[in-house]
Amino acid sequence: MNNASQHLLSGAVSGFASSISLQPLDLLKTRLQQGDGSSRGARHAGSILSIARDIVREKGVFGLWRGTSATLLRNVPGVALYFTSLNHVRTVLATTPYFAVVPLEQTRASSGSVLPKLSKWGNLLAGATARVAVGTLLNPFAVLKARYESNLHEYKSLASAIHSLVQAGPSELFRGVLAASLRDAPYAGLFVVSYEHFKGELEHFVAPTSSTSSTLVYGFAAASAGVVASLATHPFDVVKTKMQVRTEDRYQGLLKTISTIYQQRGWIGFYDGAVLRILRKPPNSAIAWATYESVLMLMRRSQQS
Repeated sequence: MNNASQHLLSGAVSGFASSISLQPLDLLKTRLQQGDGSSRGARHAGSILSIARDIVREKGVFGLWRGTSATLLRNVPGVALYFTSLNHVRTVLATTPYFAVVPLEQTRASSGSVLPKLSKWGNLLAGATARVAVGTLLNPFAVLKARYESNLHEYKSLASAIHSLVQAGPSELFRGVLAASLRDAPYAGLFVVSYEHFKGELEHFVAPTSSTSSTLVYGFAAASAGVVASLATHPFDVVKTKMQVRTEDRYQGLLKTISTIYQQRGWIGFYDGAVLRILRKPPNSAIAWATYESVLMLMRRSQQS
């Protein structure tokens, strides 16, 4: 199996694992963010627990996994492409003296990681470039995912949802893509920088020489990086969700949506669902990155043996 195939497979397994395990948190976050503050009755008022209770009462426990199929359509290829493109960009940047810190061969010899080490600016550029490129490409599936999780759009099946979205044309397929890019570019950049920093610090205390220790190091580093990046970029996550699930004119366009949220809810409106995103991102990042690097290491070791 060639290098690109290894990254694609590792990323796909990673995306599948994180999507299945954390879908309820994604669903609840979308429900909290979908509200319209123009009238009290129009907003989905209530706490996280009350929203979860309503879903379970109406749809059963498995109702919390509504939209899982749409999430898998977005995240399995999305995570696979993200990790593959991220590795490619990092490998290219590692060949330049300005961005490279340690040659890849030396990185593999000194730690369990199979990824090239870059400077902070290199990690920032690589993360932002890969995330925005993949996010833009798969934005139609992101819209589908958000609408499937929302109770503002009732679809009979995944096929009918895809059909209605395709019929609506490019303007609907790429709704919220700018807001998503403004969220994803700094998120991915900050995440990769923080991840590499935390991983480097942890490797001084726990040498990732075995599968168990590697998983612990990569998982904890990714969870910590997820918190940092999520807090910094959450406002654009709210804007993106509003644009993708609301059909009113006041949510048509980035600036108009930002203005609407501020007028209705003030600055606090840009942090709707922040608790759920913070609860979701660390374990999501931990599962995704630990699975990705562990599967990648396993395949590399199998090839060498």
